[in-house]
Amino acid sequence: MAFLSVIVGLPIAALIAASTHTGTSGGFWHVVSSTEATTALKLTLGVAALVALTNAVTGTLIAWVLVRDDFRGKAIVNGVIDLPFALPTIVAGLVVLALYGPRSPIGVNIAFTRTAIFGVLLFVTVPFVVRTVQPVLHELDTEMEEAARSLGANGFTVFRRIVLPNILPGILSGVTMAFARAIGEIGAIVIISGNLPYKTEVASVFIFLRIQSGD
Repeated sequence: MAFLSVIVGLPIAALIAASTHTGTSGGFWHVVSSTEATTALKLTLGVAALVALTNAVTGTLIAWVLVRDDFRGKAIVNGVIDLPFALPTIVAGLVVLALYGPRSPIGVNIAFTRTAIFGVLLFVTVPFVVRTVQPVLHELDTEMEEAARSLGANGFTVFRRIVLPNILPGILSGVTMAFARAIGEIGAIVIISGNLPYKTEVASVFIFLRIQSGD
């Protein structure tokens, strides 16, 4: 409990203290209810929800391919999935900027746009659903699927009636973690987004800039 208090409680307490340094709640409410703050929050929640839903579909498909299919280079793909976990978040932002920035080697420049925010958040959250669904698929008994097919069920019916109910808790767990990571992410976004007020400024960057400025 003491460990959690130091690691989690103290940073939250420091954030609250910084937000009420004037001694009143009026200044805090004025900042968080401003148009810039609400715009940043709406953008953050919207993009985070879209990223989580995208991960629910693509992450499940990737996990399915890695577990059920064999192909050349499978070990490499399996390792690349964990790359966003290994990279510092600001490095992830630099990687995306190098690939899709003004000097893009493929001629695609999405830097300082909401599309860039979506892309970088998708990059840093893609492992969550994959890694929560994979173990469930490994443990799933395939005999039920084979029995259903022998009775005439097609592939989609087998997936919907047998596979999906079993892997759904893993999908929901991964989606929840991806959504939470997307809401709080700052390192990967701060460079690629440009932090343009009312356009590409997300909630985490807004809070950071307000604390830095003493506002």
